[in-house]
Amino acid sequence: MMSMTQAINTSPVETHGSPEEERRWQAVLAKDASFDGEFVYAVRSTGVYCRPWCPSRRPRRGQVVFFPAPPDAERAGYRPCRRCHPRDASPRRRQNGLIARLCRIIEENVARPDASLTLYALSSQAGMSPHHLQRVFKRTMGITPRQYAEACRVDGLKRGLKRGDDVTTALYDAGYGSSSRLYERADARLGMTPATYRRGGRGMRIGYTIVESPLGRLLVAATERGVSAVCLGDSPAMLERALRAEYPNAEIEREPRGQAGLSQWVERILSHLRGELPSLDLPVDLQATAFQWRVWQELCRIPYGSTRSYSDVARAIGRPRAVRAVARAVATNPVAVVIPCHRVLHRDGSLSGYRWGPKRKQKLLQIERRAPNHGS
Repeated sequence: MMSMTQAINTSPVETHGSPEEERRWQAVLAKDASFDGEFVYAVRSTGVYCRPWCPSRRPRRGQVVFFPAPPDAERAGYRPCRRCHPRDASPRRRQNGLIARLCRIIEENVARPDASLTLYALSSQAGMSPHHLQRVFKRTMGITPRQYAEACRVDGLKRGLKRGDDVTTALYDAGYGSSSRLYERADARLGMTPATYRRGGRGMRIGYTIVESPLGRLLVAATERGVSAVCLGDSPAMLERALRAEYPNAEIEREPRGQAGLSQWVERILSHLRGELPSLDLPVDLQATAFQWRVWQELCRIPYGSTRSYSDVARAIGRPRAVRAVARAVATNPVAVVIPCHRVLHRDGSLSGYRWGPKRKQKLLQIERRAPNHGS
């Protein structure tokens, strides 16, 4: 993979045996669409050039030549493939591939103390101005490069704490330069201090309530920061067990006094379930990996009353081969309805699984499609 000291190759000259050429060849073997726009490959024996993800049969390595862009391949005498149409790659698609590569760079280097992940350093990797990169990255990912790097650090921190590492070891392994920096930034994403997270939520205060809804019993739990769990079911006891399993050592209280936000959020969710409130923009306080955040943010972009397939979501986040990982992230969504995981179906349009039952999923989709302001 590309290190932070390497630049994206823009030379039309092939560099035989270089690490960059090997990286491109591995992308061709994997048919990795996230490299779309970075290069095209040409096959000497056929005289045709293709995109990295082209569905055609993989050529022999010795027959392959790489070029930065279609015009370079055509100047060398190659013609475009009729299956992947490399001339038709849109600027937006190329940008999505670029952002996916930058995400990999951030993920692979975020814990390195000698790595520079500043906007300026990343923009030099991308070959665009810092201002333009900031705008394109946020439009694609929903967050800035700095926020994405922070999410990756917190992800590493949580893995260390779950392994049983002490806080000091976990924070340095995750890429935090000091404990003060860790406590300053991690609390907002973890929903608690790192030491509390390591103890299974001990010291964390969660309030919850259970009400009747069009889909059966509805449990909504929240901290002062936002909604932490939304569960659907028939049994209040089952819903309570699921919440306590998530935070075994937290201080959990039913219908707490003084938590005004909880009742307001419950009313908005009920209005949404009745088809009266298409846009459900609520604050959330969740524990998540960087990958889960990317998937959940993409789910929130699916329009009310519409659906997407798992592969659609995987392509949208720049990970077209990560369909199974996307499915896991969808299945582990802790706030049903608020993050609309029910809008994801199998490619053939069938409902697929749903944590709260396929009948509820079907009814949710029917409510959205029948709502008077469907699509507004």
